[in-house]
Amino acid sequence: MTASPPLALRGHTLLPIVQGGMGVGVSAHRLAGAVARAGAMGTIASIDLRHHHADLMEQAKHCRDKDELNRLNLIALDREIKAALEIASGRGLVAVNVMKAVDAHPAYVRQACASGAQAIVMGAGLPLDLPELTEGYPDVALVPILSDARGVAILLKKWSRLKKFGSGGRLPDAIVIEHPRYAGGHLGAPNPADLASVRFDFAEVLPGIFKVFEDMGIARGQIPVIAGGGINSHEKLRAALTLGASAVQLGTPFAVTEEGDAHPNFKRVLLDAKPEDIVTFMSVAGLPARAVKTPWLANYLKREPRLQACAKADPERCAIGLHCLTQCGLRDGLEKAGQFCIDSQLVAALKGDVGKGLFFRGSEPLPFGRDIRTVQQLIDYLLTGVMPHPVAIQPEMLAA
Repeated sequence: MTASPPLALRGHTLLPIVQGGMGVGVSAHRLAGAVARAGAMGTIASIDLRHHHADLMEQAKHCRDKDELNRLNLIALDREIKAALEIASGRGLVAVNVMKAVDAHPAYVRQACASGAQAIVMGAGLPLDLPELTEGYPDVALVPILSDARGVAILLKKWSRLKKFGSGGRLPDAIVIEHPRYAGGHLGAPNPADLASVRFDFAEVLPGIFKVFEDMGIARGQIPVIAGGGINSHEKLRAALTLGASAVQLGTPFAVTEEGDAHPNFKRVLLDAKPEDIVTFMSVAGLPARAVKTPWLANYLKREPRLQACAKADPERCAIGLHCLTQCGLRDGLEKAGQFCIDSQLVAALKGDVGKGLFFRGSEPLPFGRDIRTVQQLIDYLLTGVMPHPVAIQPEMLAA
């Protein structure tokens, strides 16, 4: 089907395509399992998966106890991993994305490993503690998400000094390099003014990373580099591989597939968004983020300066009691960060509430325009460049 070299990851031979983790609940067992079944790497976003489980939501009703909510979320994570592995049927690889910025990230990592996840992907902060968190699970691949060669060098030097894993420490099994100019959700450039910097371009950052490898005595290809952000075509996949990447990561194009775990309204918002509808703003996590300017976000951005001016630290400002982030602009009174409950807004988007949801999205056009396709069709197109047949117009569409 393709002449592209495979991605070798901890004993798994995969197609050179990685589905990025998208929360809350956008990439759960259906999407990750389908991607893995197709022979690629599917990724479950770990945070707050209880919203896919009615019985857990019933138990969480009226609950504001952080420990209890985290317990329910860990149960949901266990279920989602096992369901994804069942769909995958021994093919591909099922990973779990855990945000470093999430307060309970150690528990999520340990639960993911215990439940059978085959890789842990971690971004939204330098995952310097990931090897220790996964100690005891040597077969689980470790995949940090970074944005530039400097971050790669810091992480490699730290991990290489972990002598408990051997004389050379513990090397990552792959590294995702995410371009903040194009990616959706939380972005890897803390300063919004840097989002469009050429230093994040793959043509700049990949040679810098390979120089870091050379300086540290790491053979070229020993740690696969996965390019993410703005990949929306066969041509861009080939261009990334030509630059030395071993694979590419995509988020938004997978979110709008038939198997995507979010509500159909969620997919339609992403599909219908025009370039001028996609905006960047400061998340409550203190990082820039990219999303569709829906009614809620438009209203929030109008009020943001006033809300930031009134920022104050108060644990009761956590709307749901989960206290999900280590650092939260709303709860901790950080005036330069966002002033809203990110969990509540992402859950609203997951459930298709266009008026209240926060709909994360990458900046680039989608491969199939406004059409919803299957995971397999997307992967086939990325590998071959051959577009699937046009979607048939249904009689009810003609009547409308």
